Amino acid sequence: MGTVTAGFSMSLDGFVADSKDGVDEVFKWYVTGNREVEVQTGDTTFKMTAEGADYIEAAGKAAGVLVTARRTFDLANAWGGRHPMGVPVVVVTHTVPDEWTDRRDSPFTFVTDGVESAIETAQQIAGSKDVAVGAPSVMQQCLALGLLDEIHIDLAPVVLVAGVRLFDHLGTGPIELQLIDASGTTHVTHLTYRVHK
Repeated sequence: MGTVTAGFSMSLDGFVADSKDGVDEVFKWYVTGNREVEVQTGDTTFKMTAEGADYIEAAGKAAGVLVTARRTFDLANAWGGRHPMGVPVVVVTHTVPDEWTDRRDSPFTFVTDGVESAIETAQQIAGSKDVAVGAPSVMQQCLALGLLDEIHIDLAPVVLVAGVRLFDHLGTGPIELQLIDASGTTHVTHLTYRVHK
């Protein structure tokens, strides 16, 4: 079984999206280098630094499934039917969207009985590969429930002031982390933490 890991690009003041759900500012580092990186589905190319490209490629190869929230799924318009990572996606939701109930060969699995069940489902799908958590609300619940093994932050040199906070709704703390990797450029600082359980 792989690790359960969350990865987010985040502003210096802790936001992963602005107040209109925009992510351009925290993802600027995707276009600040000279190495081309094609995402798994093959329909988007980014120009990153070599270091950023290495991280994205390694994370993509390690991931066996992505767990996300219904809100993220809806905001992304179901990624046109296939997530850019090219992996199966488990969506935490209260209700399955009607347009996806009977689709054959859908890459989406909808889980309606909570985050813990969604992670169990994702681990079954992923096998020995990692489970990637890709929604702030799901990450927060995983962290509070002790389900998260690692957190990776791509810290962007920007202060958004308002928006979607990554570390909200965690209950009482503290939650101890161990820094296991740090690197960066003038455009982004890559930080990876192991979660103490």
